[in-house]
Amino acid sequence: MTDLLPITPFTRPCRGQARVPGSKSITNRALLLAAMSQCRIRLEGALFSDDVQVMIKALRTLGFSLEDDAENSVIEIQGENGRIPFREADLFVGNAGTVARFLTAALCLQWGGKYRLDGTEAMRERPMRGLLDLLVSLGVRVKYEKTEGHFPFILETSGLKGGEWVVDATASSQILSAMLMVAPLADGDVAVILDGETVSKPFVHMTMKICNQFLDGMALFLHDGKRYETVDIQAYSRETTAYFVEPDSTAASYFLALPIATGGSCEVAGVKLDGLQGDAAFSQVLQKMGLTVQFSQQGVHVTKGNTPFGGTFDFNAISDTFLTLSALAPLLKEPTKITGIAHTRKQETDRVCAMANELRKMGQIVEETEDSITVFPDRDKLLETAAKGVEIDTYEDHRVAMSFGVLGSADPLGDGRSWLAIRNPDCCGKTFPGFFDELERLRLLSLAPS
Repeated sequence: MTDLLPITPFTRPCRGQARVPGSKSITNRALLLAAMSQCRIRLEGALFSDDVQVMIKALRTLGFSLEDDAENSVIEIQGENGRIPFREADLFVGNAGTVARFLTAALCLQWGGKYRLDGTEAMRERPMRGLLDLLVSLGVRVKYEKTEGHFPFILETSGLKGGEWVVDATASSQILSAMLMVAPLADGDVAVILDGETVSKPFVHMTMKICNQFLDGMALFLHDGKRYETVDIQAYSRETTAYFVEPDSTAASYFLALPIATGGSCEVAGVKLDGLQGDAAFSQVLQKMGLTVQFSQQGVHVTKGNTPFGGTFDFNAISDTFLTLSALAPLLKEPTKITGIAHTRKQETDRVCAMANELRKMGQIVEETEDSITVFPDRDKLLETAAKGVEIDTYEDHRVAMSFGVLGSADPLGDGRSWLAIRNPDCCGKTFPGFFDELERLRLLSLAPS
């Protein structure tokens, strides 16, 4: 793929079913739990993306036996009964938050371990202190090579004892999820106590559900407000060794919102409100905006009628999808304000700032606060800038690229001319390597005779 990808607009309403890969969040959680299990686990429908490949490579570096089949979306891994095969390793976590937080916590289960971890320059800026400070309080030694509380560092581990673990997860819910996944493997019962609040709580609920799935549905966590009590199990296990990974609900948001840009309708199979992923609730936002949303046993179907409304929406629980809505805000009837997103300033990039910068390129008035973004749609300015052409900087952030790819599918000039181009489209490899191919497939499908 080139460094600059022009998006071809839809000239007819969207129709058909989008093909969405497996969830990154579920794949990487399931991979780590499978490695900690006492049996061989086969992940079916697994995502093959940059972040998952980073986890796969790290597990192999640690001595786990793993086979992967990208063509059939299958990963098989032999669990090591709650232990880590190698006591020393040099590990690279890339810019994958799930790998950085989850693997760091899991390594600390090892007795007499010494592990060096590093990531990309962007990862070196992402928050780790809440996790590392807790691990130090539990007896782990951390030697920082540059900045305290950040990568790169060396872990010297001696196992994790039970007791009360007080977790500061204000910067990232992944910190709480990481400790919940390893708590059952500690030496003794654990009470994980949340200090303050955390963001993206549905991801914590996802973690607990997946942990329980790796114990065949046993109620592993006793949850009382901010206290999560676990029992000492030593290793995860499953009677059924096959584990199916749900389609990615965050990736689904781009296609569920696509009718805002193109008209018509779009369906995504496998997305359910009662599934593991909180981002399925993005469909409820679309419903509030005036789109028709229908759930069935097959998945979810969204249809555009009139021009959707804007409004004020709290995206704290589904923050990965805020970019989807903000990118499409220029096409809405009224201003759109999205709140609860301060923590996204410390993700792959400062996502609030990135979205504001790119929307302003299209003449849109954008107001930022630390915790919110408000977009005032200006159709005339959009047409004016579209006539000249717009190039979107992606900041090496896959969600920026995919969100504006959906906006570029609109045809504001009315003649099918490409007016928006995405710089560095390959950054989508982090979670959805085939995103732009799938967008183009749907465009061509809309042109085919019905």
